[in-house]
Amino acid sequence: MSNPSSQQFLRDLDKKLWNAADRLRASLDAAVYKHAVLGLIFLKYVSDSFIVRQKEIEIQLCDSKSEYFLDPAESKTPEAYEIALRAELEERDYYLEKNVFWVPALARWKTLQDSAKLPAGSVIEVKNGKTSQYKITSTGKLIDDALDAIEKENSKLKGVLNKTYSQLQLDPANLSSLIDLIATIPFEHADLHAKDILGHVYEYFLGQFALAEGKQGGQYFTPKAIVTLIVEMLEPYQGRVYDPACGSGGFFVQSERFIEEHGGKLGQLSVYGQESNPTTWRLAAMNMAIRGIDFNFGKEPANSFTNDQHPDLRADFVMANPPFNVSEWWDAKLEGDPRWKYGIPPTGNANFAWIQHMLHHLAPNGSMALLLANGSMSSNSSGEGDIRRALIEADLVECMVALPSNLFTNTTIPACIWFLTKNKKARENFRDRSSQILFIDGRKLGFMVDRVLRDFTDEDVEKIAGTFHNWKHGAEYQDMAGFCKSTELKLIRQHDFALTPGRYVGAEEVEDDGIAFAEKMPRLVAELNIQFTESMKLEQAIKANLRRLGYGG
Repeated sequence: MSNPSSQQFLRDLDKKLWNAADRLRASLDAAVYKHAVLGLIFLKYVSDSFIVRQKEIEIQLCDSKSEYFLDPAESKTPEAYEIALRAELEERDYYLEKNVFWVPALARWKTLQDSAKLPAGSVIEVKNGKTSQYKITSTGKLIDDALDAIEKENSKLKGVLNKTYSQLQLDPANLSSLIDLIATIPFEHADLHAKDILGHVYEYFLGQFALAEGKQGGQYFTPKAIVTLIVEMLEPYQGRVYDPACGSGGFFVQSERFIEEHGGKLGQLSVYGQESNPTTWRLAAMNMAIRGIDFNFGKEPANSFTNDQHPDLRADFVMANPPFNVSEWWDAKLEGDPRWKYGIPPTGNANFAWIQHMLHHLAPNGSMALLLANGSMSSNSSGEGDIRRALIEADLVECMVALPSNLFTNTTIPACIWFLTKNKKARENFRDRSSQILFIDGRKLGFMVDRVLRDFTDEDVEKIAGTFHNWKHGAEYQDMAGFCKSTELKLIRQHDFALTPGRYVGAEEVEDDGIAFAEKMPRLVAELNIQFTESMKLEQAIKANLRRLGYGG
């Protein structure tokens, strides 16, 4: 999707769809409305995919050279052949063999779109090899029944779809208009497939709803800049990838995209996730289904600490953006848990519980990354310092990245990324990094998208990720004052096991302008005197204005 014309097409589509959808929202809260929109996008995707597969099958059934050829000569009349052809197109196996969801006739987009405009009490005929009738009570109930029909026919989607449209306080005309709007999402464009387009729209809408919801939106959406950076640094080409606080599944999407962009094959990753919020769990499952990513999010939404859905998993890559500084997380059943190998986490802060939970699920040669608040790098309260020391002494910490402010939609808390691995020894293309930690200070990188939100450029991501890769491989790496420093464990001990990059990278070197001090100083003093004079004039003017308003002496 790097084609410039395709990128422009997607940007234009994003803007058009979001503006139109937002106008239809009326007074409905963004947190509720997102499920209405994203559920319809999902329904459009599965229906589109089904119809595409159905057309492929029809071509094969009519092709005498195909193994699926349906010979008209075996039917007594053209009408009988047409009936046999339509019935054959409804055979589930044709769809399941290509991992296409089976979509019952009621849930097919054309049926839905045409029926949504009919008044309550209307009866429609639903044809899918057999003919049945359906009585419309409301547009919302029609959508709920369509989603329910899909769930019943596809075990992978059981309990995933949000069937609450009949409860929405959305005007029926607006709901029908929303269906018409989603219908304008095209099948394909240039080098983009339906999956690419619908997946992009789904991800864009997730981001826009996160912005609209503010703090609450951050619970399910990690900014693309951070997700991209972590994935580029970890390079998850193949293996098992796990996110114990997966939100809407952004890390999995980016991991698959990374493989695609670097010449790998989709399906080389096995995706495991966990999410405690039921509605977010559903968003993530739909996000995976739209992209055709096979996933295992456990049997149900659940707390990763108290109800681990993947107790035996040892993943090659673990990445997460867990909620920062969670205070209400401890449960009595966690006492003596084998995950607390490096110390019992404080009951009032889950940061070091997340680190140890992720380490517990990391394979012997695996790598992991997680976002945490900056306090995790230096805090010594409630035993946090002891756990951090144990992690460092066990040589598990590989790299620390300090992030710039304003990257998140939901918090202004300064954040950092921890990178850990269980094996720093020389292997494959990696040099021996034992007893070393790389510190990267990225606080000066990025640009302001608007007055509140910062983003990374591709060059920013490459600068950080490239530095990390060069350090790991031992190729072309150099310490850079103010940006990066490869540090020995003995120095970190001297700093009381603090992991704040700013302590180690030093100050950025100031470029010498070539002007001698004796020549420069008189000019600087003259400039300062001019500024003092201007300051006095401004002070007098302000006092005069205050006197005119009756507030001066």
